[in-house]
Amino acid sequence: MILWLVGVVGVVGVGVIALAAAYVFTPWPRALYLRHGFDKDSDKTAQRLAPYVPFGVAAILDQPYAGGDSALALDLYHPEGPPQARTTVVWIHGGGWLAGSKEQFGNYARILAARGFTVAVVGYSLAPEATYPTQVRQVNTALGYLERNAARLGVDPSRFVLAGDSAGTQIALQLATLVLQPSYAQTMGIPPTLTRDQLAGLLLYCGIYRMEKEDEEISVLATEYWSYSGTRNFLRDPYFATAWVMDRVNGDYPPAFISIGNADHLRPQSIALADALEKNGVRVDRLIFPEDHTPRVPHEFQFELERPEARQALDRSAAFLSSLAKR
Repeated sequence: MILWLVGVVGVVGVGVIALAAAYVFTPWPRALYLRHGFDKDSDKTAQRLAPYVPFGVAAILDQPYAGGDSALALDLYHPEGPPQARTTVVWIHGGGWLAGSKEQFGNYARILAARGFTVAVVGYSLAPEATYPTQVRQVNTALGYLERNAARLGVDPSRFVLAGDSAGTQIALQLATLVLQPSYAQTMGIPPTLTRDQLAGLLLYCGIYRMEKEDEEISVLATEYWSYSGTRNFLRDPYFATAWVMDRVNGDYPPAFISIGNADHLRPQSIALADALEKNGVRVDRLIFPEDHTPRVPHEFQFELERPEARQALDRSAAFLSSLAKR
């Protein structure tokens, strides 16, 4: 029995060492581990949102926007009745670019759509299977699909709001920059499918808008960046640097709603983006909880509707979106 236990421990030890060694050369082992954990948490969050989903919301599911890849589809939610042109929130889900799905966001999309909007949740290919800027190209294609099918889907093609949570905010802000800055779109080689007149606003929850030097030492962030960029040298890779557009912010950006909690390590980034937009004359609605707020408000608190802070975020988000319809 003792020899058997020693053998099992030895095998486990070898496995751990092998995984650690693999991480030196590839992000895959750690990425898959994180994906499992992130998806498990997101599934639980979706289940907790179920009691808050109201009646009276219609769904148009699994609309393929780019060929036969099942990942490249989107779901739409709007108030019941014949589709009509409404402010359209295009949501790009989070998950560190390596996890998440449009289905996990469905319940929150229904809740938001019940306030009088069309909400389109875009599926995209995950890292490390697909690396930057594949996801940006895909969501850009999805925007073109929504514009072409606006009447059928209940989309107002003159009022698109780019939205996202966590890693999804990075894609949303980059897409806005593609739309607003032709020279940047040319640099990226991605012709935008929307025009600046069609971009009505930004709705950004718990965003990530720049890399920090210390991120290389934080295993979760390092794995996410390595997986998304396709290189372990992500901090010094000139092409991956094009993903980070906070320094490009100017007065051309549409109004923005920016929300984050005080227990979120990304809080300084939301403050910096809000400051940069306001400095350039852009209207910003901030829901950024102060340091002394109690209880502490965590990353992606907006989806925990049992919290009063989350209900506040939902009400403020809906009010912000309604204000865009009056432009």
